[in-house]
Amino acid sequence: MSDTLIFAANAVLPIVFLMATGYVLKRIGFINDNFLAQGNKLVFRVLLPIMLFLSTYRIETLESIDFGFVLYSELALVGIFILGILLTIPYKDRPGTRGVLIQAMFRSNYALIGLSLASSLFGQEGMATASLLAGIFVPTLNFLAVITLTIFTDDREKGKADVKDILLKAAKNPLIIGALSGVLAVILRGFLVKAGITWRLSDITPLYKAMESLEKCATPVALLVLGGKFEFASVKTNLKPIIFGTILRTVLVPALTLSFAYFVMHMHNGAHFAAYVAAFGTPVAVSSAIMAGEMGCDDKLAGQLVVFTCIASIFTMFLTIAILRYVGIF
Repeated sequence: MSDTLIFAANAVLPIVFLMATGYVLKRIGFINDNFLAQGNKLVFRVLLPIMLFLSTYRIETLESIDFGFVLYSELALVGIFILGILLTIPYKDRPGTRGVLIQAMFRSNYALIGLSLASSLFGQEGMATASLLAGIFVPTLNFLAVITLTIFTDDREKGKADVKDILLKAAKNPLIIGALSGVLAVILRGFLVKAGITWRLSDITPLYKAMESLEKCATPVALLVLGGKFEFASVKTNLKPIIFGTILRTVLVPALTLSFAYFVMHMHNGAHFAAYVAAFGTPVAVSSAIMAGEMGCDDKLAGQLVVFTCIASIFTMFLTIAILRYVGIF
């Protein structure tokens, strides 16, 4: 049990420490609001899209995907999205807050924590399964986030967007472009392999290494920016939505999705559950706060939810993993 707690802490605490560094740097005047605003744009429009592209591009082939496993993941995600809309009705007069809470409920930290978590839970098979799911799951996460933050926003102009505008915004969203570009690259690579062509993007060594360097910058820069924007003074104001959003993300979502998979769908595959824990049991995605700030929603609340779900998930992930080990999944 102690090993499980240590593992969960090792997965989450580095995120908290990086955000704390950003908070301290802002408070001592080493970075300012202009740096944070530009850093927000850099992460959202450049670094995260490159990271999503490369994480998807590294998938060897899409042919080995178990589509029943993927279908459940997608349906569960859409179900959580709909449930989030219903559960946040009490915040209907605060659309920017409501949008952030809905996003927090369904948008897990799949890319930054989930993939490594799946590897730790079920080795190479768990990592491979989670990576295969990423090519479909991550674009869906970002597409739903665009819809949510476009409809539920404090920006009245954005709130008036119709279906065509929402789809257009989704098509232009850098995160969706990055993830879908990775999927298309994997598909194209499959055709090249069948044609006997062995060329890869990684063969352009200077370009590929530069992209990998930018990929490595995505997480620390995003966390430093979020930490710099964090304000304890606003925690008291947002205390109720923080508690509400944290419980939804770290308790309700994993309890519903994993229980349904085990008891109703009778899914007992360890590699699949490693991916499910990555998808539904991890804290709120770091990019959720970056996107909220770019789309006119309550980015302070979004950043606070990243912090508090990270802290809470140390314990909830430990409990989740312990239960799954007890029933023989891991």
